[in-house]
Amino acid sequence: MRSSYCGLLDTTFLDQEVTLCGWVDRRRDHGGVIFIDLRDREGIVQIVCDPDSGEHFTTADGVRGEFVLKICGRVRARSSETINPQMKTGEIEVYATEVEILNASDTPPFQLDEHTKVGEEVRLLHRFLDLRRPEMQSHLYFRSKVTSAIRNFLDDSGFLDIETPILTRATPEGARDYLVPSRTHEGKFFALPQSPQLFKQLLMVSGFDRYYQVAKCFRDEDLRADRQPEFTQIDIEASFVSDTEIMTIAEDMISQLFSSLHKVELGTFPVMTHAEAMHRFGSDKPDLRIPLELVEIKDLMKDVDFKVFSAPANDPDGRVTALKVPGGNSLSRKKIDAYTKFVSIYGARGLAYIKVNDKTDIEEGLQSPIVKFLPNDVRQQLLDTLQAEDGDLIFFGADKGKIVSEALGALRCKLGADLDLYTCEWAPLWVVDFPMFEKTDSGSWTPLHHPFTQPSCSVDELRADPGAALSKAYDMVLNGTELGGGSLRIHDGAMQQAVFEVLNINEEEQQEKFGFLIEALKYGCPPHAGLAFGLDRLIMLMVGAASIRDVIAFPKTQSAQCLMTDAPGLVDSKQLRELNIRLREKTKSEKPKSEES
Repeated sequence: MRSSYCGLLDTTFLDQEVTLCGWVDRRRDHGGVIFIDLRDREGIVQIVCDPDSGEHFTTADGVRGEFVLKICGRVRARSSETINPQMKTGEIEVYATEVEILNASDTPPFQLDEHTKVGEEVRLLHRFLDLRRPEMQSHLYFRSKVTSAIRNFLDDSGFLDIETPILTRATPEGARDYLVPSRTHEGKFFALPQSPQLFKQLLMVSGFDRYYQVAKCFRDEDLRADRQPEFTQIDIEASFVSDTEIMTIAEDMISQLFSSLHKVELGTFPVMTHAEAMHRFGSDKPDLRIPLELVEIKDLMKDVDFKVFSAPANDPDGRVTALKVPGGNSLSRKKIDAYTKFVSIYGARGLAYIKVNDKTDIEEGLQSPIVKFLPNDVRQQLLDTLQAEDGDLIFFGADKGKIVSEALGALRCKLGADLDLYTCEWAPLWVVDFPMFEKTDSGSWTPLHHPFTQPSCSVDELRADPGAALSKAYDMVLNGTELGGGSLRIHDGAMQQAVFEVLNINEEEQQEKFGFLIEALKYGCPPHAGLAFGLDRLIMLMVGAASIRDVIAFPKTQSAQCLMTDAPGLVDSKQLRELNIRLREKTKSEKPKSEES
């Protein structure tokens, strides 16, 4: 039907007859000559219609925004005074000889251009229109290029694209499963996969030593800007590789991606242990563009007469840290109060600070409500430890270690953004040596990654002291965002058994949930490793979007709804009966107040 895309026309097409199809971006009538900006996925070209085209001029006169047109015409050069350097096609235009309306359009509920500011709810309700906007077209076009480049890289590296099941059984992956009732097996349920983890390990047992998949995954969890109930990950697994080797493959893939599509050289990926990342940055995904670091001052504060500091300083699980902001004295009290409110989100009960006005005057040169509680020798040691200068601002965190790390780690990132402290555009790294387990509120152990991760210790050492065990896991981090993570996998039945024991998964539950894996480990499972990248998150970073919803064609809202299709929706009673499901009536205490009469 068409001979070219609108946005691909240029001076090489001069004097050629072309047939174009697209949507009317704008229509202008200039003294009897009609100009139409025709748009398709590649861009916009100007169409010129004059009365000499007869009935086609009349047709052009009747078109309006978002009408779908077919245009036949001749490409000609614009006059020098009408060249538009802002458009890819700004040096040419198409003189129309035929204009055909393929379909009319109602007036859209919002303007479909990059300058329009419209609420996300309206955009998602009319997503089919929102996707016509240049920004969304660009994002999804770029996404396609990324997935194509990733596939090409992995194909060339000997990886096989193998699909794994979408209907599987529930397994513990750290979030709730989406369950699918079985009609043919009464009372039983499938689960949608949170990841292809166990299937890709079974592929390694089966001898497919290099696997990848662009996999759909599902997690029924609380949502944030970088989370969705269904998401896409680049899933990779390989046998007979070390952790260093699989990390190198992943690093090369991401580096080539940025080099070819972004013209950016990411350079060396530094490697940092989890312990160092938490100590220096309060985060297991530190943003290395920000030159601020947390400094431990626990020993300095053990004997001060300020219980806010001394209590956590003498608590084995406590932490007292300082965060120096060079030149931060210019921050107003109102701004500091705003930061105090910000850290409260992470459980911090306050945000102490000191402004360094004159570091040579220990008595009067420090400005703070708390400075009176600190002896002069402590003040001096604090300034020396932090290498503080006049004009600096020092924030403090003092509480349980987890609270301090999360609160000051988040504050560090917020200060970096607010004060534009970034020292470079891209800062990748690997974080390694994660703890194997972490304690739950009830005191039991839970895996930091998943229970199929290989510990760094022996079976006996794992059983003797689970809290000291490190895992052979690794996360790739870019600009403070976890792009992907993985690990060496357990390939030995005795080690897998020991991990299950630490997690209090008894033999009956092991067989019920993981019997197929336990059985597979008996038959020559090779050493193997893998990782998975969040494709949506990667695209979000690369295009500079604020949310992964802006790089997914049909995303859900933060409450896991699709406004466009009104999903999830009700199911009629006949379907429920076929599935042997009866909906339970909510009790009065379970109903939200809005539902009560």
